[in-house]
Amino acid sequence: MTGAIKHALAAASAAALLAPGAGFAADITFPVFRIGDQGVGEKIGAVRAFDTKNGLRLAPRLAGLPPGEHGFHVHEKADCGPAGANNQRGPGLAAGGHYDPEGAKQHAGPKGRGHKGDLPSLTVAADGAARTSVIADRLKVEDLRGRALMIHAGGDNYADQPQPLGGGGARIACATIPR
Repeated sequence: MTGAIKHALAAASAAALLAPGAGFAADITFPVFRIGDQGVGEKIGAVRAFDTKNGLRLAPRLAGLPPGEHGFHVHEKADCGPAGANNQRGPGLAAGGHYDPEGAKQHAGPKGRGHKGDLPSLTVAADGAARTSVIADRLKVEDLRGRALMIHAGGDNYADQPQPLGGGGARIACATIPR
């Protein structure tokens, strides 16, 4: 085999390995912003999302959040604004509901058969920092594209009772993930 042929084969092999979907995990990082009735506010950090053999890993690097457990979800639309459906207004309502491509129409948590956008709770330390990664075994980075990542004021019981959608309450922080 000539040197030119070897070089061409090596280049073609490298291109195939580097092509999208060729075995390398997708990996994106996106900023997260505080949200309120007036819309999107200050940046509070970022979340890195990448595919693993166990599912989607979300690695937050956030600050300035209230300590404790918080509902953490993928929402339908990549919009953190305050304008929702039917002329409703409120923090992050433009993001729509939880990502539910299979039409489950129920909140059953990350391991259940409910919304695919139900994530493990986000844990915030006493200093307001969130740095603990979570795994969403039913999602991949591709599922995030064109959606929003939402943090709620309170914890999530992964049920629709006694409060709908886990009882996490108001939306307090949001990120949009581009397509």
